[in-house]
Amino acid sequence: MDREAVETAVRLALHRAGAAALTELLQFPAPAGDQRQMLCRCGQSARYRGLRSRPLLTAPVPPEVSRPYYLCPHFHTGQFPADVKLDIEDTEFSPGVRRMQAVVGQGIPFEHDRRQMEVLAGLEVNAKSVEGIAEAVGEDIARWEVAEIGRAVQLDLPVVLAEPVPVLCVEMDGTGVPVVKKETLGRKGRQEGEPAHTRAAKLGCVFTQTRWDEKGYAIRDPASTTYVGAIEAIEEFGKQLYVKAWKRGWSRVQKKVVLGDGAERAWNLVQQHFPGAIQIVDLARARQHLWDQARKLHPNDEATQKRWIRVQKNRLDKGKIEKLVPELRVIRTCNPELAEELRKQTEYFQTNAERMGYPRFRDQHLFVGSGVIEAGGKSVIGARLKRSGMFWAVRGAHAILALHCCQLDGRFEDYWETRRVA
Repeated sequence: MDREAVETAVRLALHRAGAAALTELLQFPAPAGDQRQMLCRCGQSARYRGLRSRPLLTAPVPPEVSRPYYLCPHFHTGQFPADVKLDIEDTEFSPGVRRMQAVVGQGIPFEHDRRQMEVLAGLEVNAKSVEGIAEAVGEDIARWEVAEIGRAVQLDLPVVLAEPVPVLCVEMDGTGVPVVKKETLGRKGRQEGEPAHTRAAKLGCVFTQTRWDEKGYAIRDPASTTYVGAIEAIEEFGKQLYVKAWKRGWSRVQKKVVLGDGAERAWNLVQQHFPGAIQIVDLARARQHLWDQARKLHPNDEATQKRWIRVQKNRLDKGKIEKLVPELRVIRTCNPELAEELRKQTEYFQTNAERMGYPRFRDQHLFVGSGVIEAGGKSVIGARLKRSGMFWAVRGAHAILALHCCQLDGRFEDYWETRRVA
């Protein structure tokens, strides 16, 4: 036998020994004579009807658990009080196995999760069970966070006395998650006359910044990024992001910064939850607006597009929006669609002029690009929810997103320890 085979054999033997020990520990005695009745949900008494055994998948090889069974003669339903104590009610998986399924299920496709658990833990589960457990835990985390937000708002978020935070940045973005057809009924797609195929997932992140490089460009503090993700109304998402920022020390921040894509709904959220913060439009997004306009103004003429972009991009980068806006305003076209697009772009830059003072922001060593949230969108949402062939129910996608963000924030163990108390 090679060494790997020896290791596997030893692990299996230890698992079997552990299963034997667990089986002994999970043999409940028959209740005493004065404990052979318990209250049923119907209000009548359920009576003891002997010990019942059932298999249970645990981290070692599955043991047998034997516990008292009570039956209500009026409601005709059975009860296993020990299952509630053991945290195995209505499930065939132990808490330890469910924790494993949640941890692996938040990061990779469920079929891969199943294989990982088989290879690494010697547990044979199917992909559907991993999906069910991961989504159930994610839903519970989402409820846990909503309850946390409710408590925080009710207590009006008391100020914590601690060291001041030099710079705290809040970034937000959104992306479409592919969903099953029933989740998009009646929703319009991006193209006129086409139905929607995705639902908007919102992602926010909070991080600190205390340093910059020799060129003056801001450097994010290592391991300082925490995430909030949801598929829900922007009002509810705003509350989550607000509480996340407050927990990171928003009340004692010396310089508060919010970066967004320039959309009106995002700044409305900022005005509501982060008044007084320095507002910055992501420079890359603003440049993309110019490129989109160049392609529409000069289709099939790449050389002219680049000449036009060179001038306008220079104005944008230097924060000279007062020169860029008139340039867009004087463009004339007989195409009504292009004229409407020009109007929207002109309004976009004019409305966000103060948020595009990039030289001023760079002089303060602040971020002017939302690369952190862009990277987060790819790793948090894209890598997990937007793989080829994936189509989600909104409920499932929202749950996995909540679970994934909780895991990335390092809060999963806190949740797992407190969930039974709650």
